[in-house]
Amino acid sequence: MADTKKKPNPIDTHVGSRIRLRRNMLGMSQEKLGESLGITFQQIQKYEKGTNRVGASRLQAISSILGVPVSFFFEDAPGELATGGFAESQSTDFVVDFLGSSEGLQLNRAFVKIRDAKVRRKIVELVKTLSAQEDEQG
Repeated sequence: MADTKKKPNPIDTHVGSRIRLRRNMLGMSQEKLGESLGITFQQIQKYEKGTNRVGASRLQAISSILGVPVSFFFEDAPGELATGGFAESQSTDFVVDFLGSSEGLQLNRAFVKIRDAKVRRKIVELVKTLSAQEDEQG
């Protein structure tokens, strides 16, 4: 028996993940975004998973609410012609993964609130030291 469940289009999944990324960066809930659009949070969930495709006018509204250009949702999309090298693509993926994690988001929000540049540099040094220790032990 053939698999009758249709898989989401990779572009729809990518656009959804970028919506989730930006929403999380702003600390906005699915409910709040849904309210702003006049739809349910379940619909936002479906968009973010790529289960439902986001129409052009809805994507324009989402970009306005989230404060980014529509092009933001297509950055690094699958099948996109690469403008940078492989290393650039990997570093972009790393940043998206980092900011997509709860810890990364919390760390980023807290870090940007630190005004003293010396303190920020010390924190970076601490994290580098801790990660080097992990590498040695792992």
